[in-house]
Amino acid sequence: MARTIDEILADARGRLERLDPDKAHAEAREGAILVDIRPAAQRAEEGEVPGALVVERNVLEWRFDPASDARLPQATGHDVRVIVLCSEGYTSSLAAASLHDLGLTRATDVVGGFRAWRAGGLPTTGGAD
Repeated sequence: MARTIDEILADARGRLERLDPDKAHAEAREGAILVDIRPAAQRAEEGEVPGALVVERNVLEWRFDPASDARLPQATGHDVRVIVLCSEGYTSSLAAASLHDLGLTRATDVVGGFRAWRAGGLPTTGGAD
């Protein structure tokens, strides 16, 4: 049964308790793992969030699956709080839902992505102005 990307996105977001940038920033300061999934070229163009863990989208599941040989040290179990960040908050919703499929049900994303983060005056570095 074919579905549109809008339907898939709505389904993904229906499974998440998405965070606005201020809440995501507060949770990251309290120990949640903020994960920037944007490709290098996009980070260079837009800027970065200091302290965010960079894990490009194409390897995210392997890096956070606690059973994967390619997991990161931060992938200590299924209860890890992962907050996914992309440019505008679309790809991050799909990525966070994929982490849910792996059992990381505390994973979520940032509404509006990096652009909303920066617009909200939260810490960033670099980027073309």
